[in-house]
Amino acid sequence: MTEYMVVILGDSDRWWSSMSLAERKDGYAEYTRFHREVTQRGHRVLGGAELHASTEAKSIRPGGGPVTNGPFAETAEHVGGYYLIETDDLDDLLDCCQIIARVGDGIEVRRTVDPAERPS
Repeated sequence: MTEYMVVILGDSDRWWSSMSLAERKDGYAEYTRFHREVTQRGHRVLGGAELHASTEAKSIRPGGGPVTNGPFAETAEHVGGYYLIETDDLDDLLDCCQIIARVGDGIEVRRTVDPAERPS
């Protein structure tokens, strides 16, 4: 089986500042449906989490240096959360991701690097 990270793109601040309680509940219901569908189809959810607001982020510039508050100023897309999923059927996983892609600003699915792929 191969591990994939399903990255949930979007500004998590929007969920709390501009959405009504009913809209948030409907959105969360879709994430619950996604989780249920993924597991029913034989994919294995290894982990994941919703992230707090980007205003709570801490950043360190490339090359090191001081820690600053917030995301990088040039960041156009924020990560609102993620799932780590193990599967042998990427196409079916992508089909399941359509459920939550309709809720937010998009989804990115990337294969994780297996330690065996790294040079020793």
